[in-house]
Formats: sequence, C-alpha cells, structure tokens
Amino acid sequence: MKARKATPLAKIELLILDVDGVLTDGRLYFGPRGEALKVFHVRDGHGIKLLLTAGVQVAAFSGRRSAATLTRLRELGVPTVVQGCSDKLLALAKLTKRLRMDALNCACMVDDTPDLALMSAVGLAAAVADAHPIVLSAAHWISRSPGGFGAVRELCDLILRARAGHL
Repeated sequence: MKARKATPLAKIELLILDVDGVLTDGRLYFGPRGEALKVFHVRDGHGIKLLLTAGVQVAAFSGRRSAATLTRLRELGVPTVVQGCSDKLLALAKLTKRLRMDALNCACMVDDTPDLALMSAVGLAAAVADAHPIVLSAAHWISRSPGGFGAVRELCDLILRARAGHL
C-alpha cells in the first residue's frame, strides 16, 4: 500500500468503525445455540456519544451479523450499522453518497487485512494497537490501546481535540 498523507483530524466528518477487534477485543463467545456474548468498553461508547454530540457522524461496518452489536450501537445512537458486510468499500461509497460527503473527510478504525481497501479510501486510516502488522503499516494513526479496551475512545478524543482547535 502506498503511503499518503492523512486528512487533518479537524476535517473528519464521519468515523467508520469495524466491530470485532475494534469495538470488541476480537474474541467471539459461542454457546450451544450460537454466539451468545460480545464485550464492549464503556469508554468507547462514551467517546462515540461525544463525537455524535459534536456533529461527527459515526457508522459501523461489520463482516459478521450480531444482535449484540446492533443492540449496543443503537443504544449509543449510531444511525448506520451495516452487518454481514462483505464489501466495506461499497458500503463507504453508498454512505458517503447518501450523506453527501467526500470519503477523504472520513476516518476508519480497523484491525485486520480485510479492511485494507477501506483504509486506502478514507482520509484518515486508524488501527488498534493489536492490529495485524500489515494493517499497522498502512495506518496513518495507531492507538495505544488494543481493540475492545478503549482504542476507539482514543481516536474520538483526538478528533474532538482537533475540532476544538487543541491540536
């Protein structure tokens, strides 16, 4: 992947989040009837609410389908949750067209190689600290925390500080 300069944080209008490995620690808990539980960090949720309050759109694109994911993101007020998403680049194109915004004014936070195309299409590509090494090398910014342990909050705080002129 060719290195390119990131869009300034203050210009970010939309944050797109992967779910498993970003909003969660990536582990999947299965019981006898299928997936039973996902763990989300409350600080990530608060960061998402702060972004939404500040006028930054938030969306989640996940390759998996999970009732727990939908419940948590609806609880936080995230309006766009795309589950079972096999083409996140297409999902980005549809969403930015609907919102009438440039993909270069979007950020994403991911953890694994299926999201490399999404990373290359947005203005700011972020990775969680424990992301796959190829993802880490493609990222404009890397959190200190691993996925599911406050990494999303770090990025939210960074965007909010930039929008307030503190960066």
